[in-house]
Amino acid sequence: MDKKNSVLEAILRQGMLPLFYHDDALEATAIVKTLYQAGIRVFEFTNRGDKAAEVFAALLTVRDQDMPGLFLGIGTVKTVDEANVFVSLRADFVVSPTINPTVGDVVHAAGLLWIPGCMTPTEIYTAQQHGAALIKLFPANVLGPGFMSAIKELFRGQLFIPTGGVDIEINNLKSWFDAGVCAVGMGSKLINPKDTKDLKEKTISALDLIKQARKNFHDLSGSSTDMKVLDDH
Repeated sequence: MDKKNSVLEAILRQGMLPLFYHDDALEATAIVKTLYQAGIRVFEFTNRGDKAAEVFAALLTVRDQDMPGLFLGIGTVKTVDEANVFVSLRADFVVSPTINPTVGDVVHAAGLLWIPGCMTPTEIYTAQQHGAALIKLFPANVLGPGFMSAIKELFRGQLFIPTGGVDIEINNLKSWFDAGVCAVGMGSKLINPKDTKDLKEKTISALDLIKQARKNFHDLSGSSTDMKVLDDH
């Protein structure tokens, strides 16, 4: 299986994509190691500060040494220049808050998964036309599970991940998975870079709640309609 499909399958299996930014490499590494110890195997570091590339490179080095099997992606990539920087640093996947087709071209050319952010049916359609196997619904707290329920029949087979305001609470999580998402993005609701003392326990709990919330979510073997999308983009 190629890198793009491997990362997508890892996100589907995990059911959650943790994300954060920290401008201190040692602190960021400690957070990622804690997430790894809690069972996280795919993670997004966000490009939200001047030291993002420097810290991301440090994370990849430590990952290669101490965290086998962990996919590290980069988020908040809006321009071609940013995409080129992080692709050259060996990012495993790229997440964008918007749809910039030229960013998608760079990511696809590298054989990586591109996850653009969308807020309307028109944006979703545009993202599909530019090869987005997984689409981020952003901001999730504004759109809500009702939006996902309303549009899922328009985009059958498309994979969605809501990000921005998803709560680590069984009813909220269940409402999203029942609406049809394949995973949820978890930022500040899960990770507070200034206070990480309970991060491992919180992450383990979040993974367990997601497992409970998605009891009816199935077909992760690669044979389902949803997983068929892996071969269609």
